[in-house]
Amino acid sequence: MSKPAITKKSSLGEVISDYPETEEVFKKYFGSGCFTCPGSKMEDIAFGAMMHNMDPEVIVKELNDAIEKAAKKA
Repeated sequence: MSKPAITKKSSLGEVISDYPETEEVFKKYFGSGCFTCPGSKMEDIAFGAMMHNMDPEVIVKELNDAIEKAAKKA
């Protein structure tokens, strides 16, 4: 199995920029505010999850699943 593209230390802004297919996952857990929040450029997924009282491991798994699913369609 390959190394996950995203970890809980990945920057929210980088993930959103590099993997647009993850947008729905971010909206599901964090709302649409991530796309306009200045902090998203510096904050990592673990911090965002903590701020929204969510489990970062669940979010990371869904983000990586979204990337994998998009890669299979390409």
